[in-house]
Amino acid sequence: MLPAHADFFAGGAGEERTLRANLAAYDRLRIVPRVLRATGDRDLRTTLFGAELATPVLVAPTAFHLLAHAGGEAATAQGAVAAGTLMVVSMAATQPVERIAEAGGPLWFQLYPQPDPVFTAAVVKRAEAAGCRALVVTVDSPVFGRRDRDLRNGFTTLPAGLACENMRDETGRVRDIQMDATLAWDRIAWLRGVTGLPIVLKGVLHPADARLAVEHGVDGLIVSNHGGRQLDGAIASVDALPAVAAAVRRRIPVLVDGGIRRGTDVLVALALGAEAVLVGRPVLDALARGGADAVREELERLTAELDHAMALAGAKRPAELTPDLVAVAG
Repeated sequence: MLPAHADFFAGGAGEERTLRANLAAYDRLRIVPRVLRATGDRDLRTTLFGAELATPVLVAPTAFHLLAHAGGEAATAQGAVAAGTLMVVSMAATQPVERIAEAGGPLWFQLYPQPDPVFTAAVVKRAEAAGCRALVVTVDSPVFGRRDRDLRNGFTTLPAGLACENMRDETGRVRDIQMDATLAWDRIAWLRGVTGLPIVLKGVLHPADARLAVEHGVDGLIVSNHGGRQLDGAIASVDALPAVAAAVRRRIPVLVDGGIRRGTDVLVALALGAEAVLVGRPVLDALARGGADAVREELERLTAELDHAMALAGAKRPAELTPDLVAVAG
């Protein structure tokens, strides 16, 4: 990759305090294993909105995969299918959702609700027609994050020949993705009238918002600070997870992303209340390194590490991972 493109994937907002905090938070957390639990062969299968997955490790929505590898998002999806998991397709993908869906595995679609409701509805229907099984609505982006690396590099547009293909309208024109500072709960209700897909809110950190999401009939939550790319100084995702999970009280699935690099990180997140995790940068790094095969290998590595850690921590299934298995280092 060109250095500016590598910085786009690796960087965060502002001084990148939240980007670093996502990693540092896992360094502070320790596993308190149980023994003599007769775990035998572990069972990592996870079911989300009717899709049975081999692992609770999912692929997070990330933009511009053609900057990382010639196979683009389609190669990422192929790797996810081979690993027995699902990919969340970004609205800012550089390949159309229809092409990505050719991989044949379960997909979810990530949406930034646009100020134009007619176009937003058309994008949702397009995702439905491609076979996406859930709508992941990003709610932490009323404005774009200020990403200093991109500003220093002058990286403000895609290179010639690349575009956000899911932003093409009926005329063939590629629209710009617009953040909308007027986005509120009424828009989520409006989306419910547009689609019958499960609606998952991505970007929830405050437990009060988690309770409101349940009250508004949302189907799932992703605890996320956008990989540290929006509000610099925001709480680390895994630090926010326990309070969000407590507020939801298992009424809807809670997932988490941000800072997950090892299977032990996945174990900690599941123990603190997540039903699954999503990984972004490790998948992009793998894609750049070796396309679909490397994506599969990265997801299988995380899954194998999780399986090994569960054996050592005394859990046969992800549901057996509980908060008492996690402590904060002194």
